[in-house]
Amino acid sequence: MPISIGAPMIFRETRLRGAYVIDIERNADERGFFARTWCRRELAARNLEAEYVQGSLSVSSLRGTVRGLHFQSEPHSETKIVQCVRGAIYDVIVDLRSRSPSFRHWFGVELTAESHRLLYVPAGFAHGFQTLNDNTEVSYVISAFHVPAAARGIRYDDPALGIPWPMKATCISQKDLDLPSLDQVPAQG
Repeated sequence: MPISIGAPMIFRETRLRGAYVIDIERNADERGFFARTWCRRELAARNLEAEYVQGSLSVSSLRGTVRGLHFQSEPHSETKIVQCVRGAIYDVIVDLRSRSPSFRHWFGVELTAESHRLLYVPAGFAHGFQTLNDNTEVSYVISAFHVPAAARGIRYDDPALGIPWPMKATCISQKDLDLPSLDQVPAQG
């Protein structure tokens, strides 16, 4: 008899082509639950990136902290699967792929430790978030190694994007404040 190692992941494509909100399907019992948070086969079956080379953890002390909007330029573009493992975030992605019907559009979703929801961010997207709680932790799996010379970004409050962040930013790095506007960023892919 086959051994069940977790229920399938539930993929919902966002309005940005190729980006997905992923919900987990819980196998619950008296101990709690067990769920799959990523699976090479399930990703490959949807023609999504299934190979990841790096994992990262972001810890933010203060509610209202903004990180991003970050990406790596070609040929070092990266796909990410993002999950909030403590606290809550408003997670935002921007499609920078010139041939995409959603080019220069953005999408935002709340990710919380309680929901266990994930966001699949394809290569060619900028990514950032705002913390909704103090002491928030965000975990990533990433398809490409970090290349400092390829690190790029877009200013989080660029009027061309008009992202309605949930609250006033309480903490943001000078590096992120110095990021260019969308119109100064070359298209990706």
